[in-house]
Amino acid sequence: MTLALIDYGAGNLHSVANALKAAGASDVLITADADAVATADRIVLPGVGAFGTCAAALRAVPGMVEALEQRVRREGVPFLGICVGMQLMAETGEELGTHAGLGWVRGTVRHLTPADTSAKVPHMGWNDVVPSVAHPLIVPGEAYFLHSYAFEGDDVIAGTNHAGPVTAAIGRDNLLGVQFHPEKSQRYGLDLLTRFLSWKP
Repeated sequence: MTLALIDYGAGNLHSVANALKAAGASDVLITADADAVATADRIVLPGVGAFGTCAAALRAVPGMVEALEQRVRREGVPFLGICVGMQLMAETGEELGTHAGLGWVRGTVRHLTPADTSAKVPHMGWNDVVPSVAHPLIVPGEAYFLHSYAFEGDDVIAGTNHAGPVTAAIGRDNLLGVQFHPEKSQRYGLDLLTRFLSWKP
């Protein structure tokens, strides 16, 4: 089984790769090659930084968005988006202007605006992950978050609280996105990645 970890200059690649290996992945390919993604058995899209910058960087990789559309949307291989990688699944992001995402999940990524003004943004540190629907990959627990923008829209499968509700995970069919960082979430994160490696949506 080949797992493609997409390198588009916007992710904590080596930490994610090490976490995937610790979770049991035997063939993690860090790649910016669209052809490799087009034949991968599982795909992980990490992301750190501003939505628009990450979206532009992903689109700048020759053939990458087309390979993702084919392999993930049409052929249905398991897909995991992490942090901004999850946010890019949305239709649009409103960080430093309005930018188009992949449009896989109906929704928008907006700036966090906690109801309590004493709650700090970015939302950083450990927080609960509370499933809102049954999903084979998402269970209750604590994970590590670091973000200033959050998804609002359809297919939310788990939330957290930061002086108000915040999306923690989205999912549908073969798609899973998590706002938190599994690679920084110790046992909770490794267990999630282990489930992802054996997931058969």
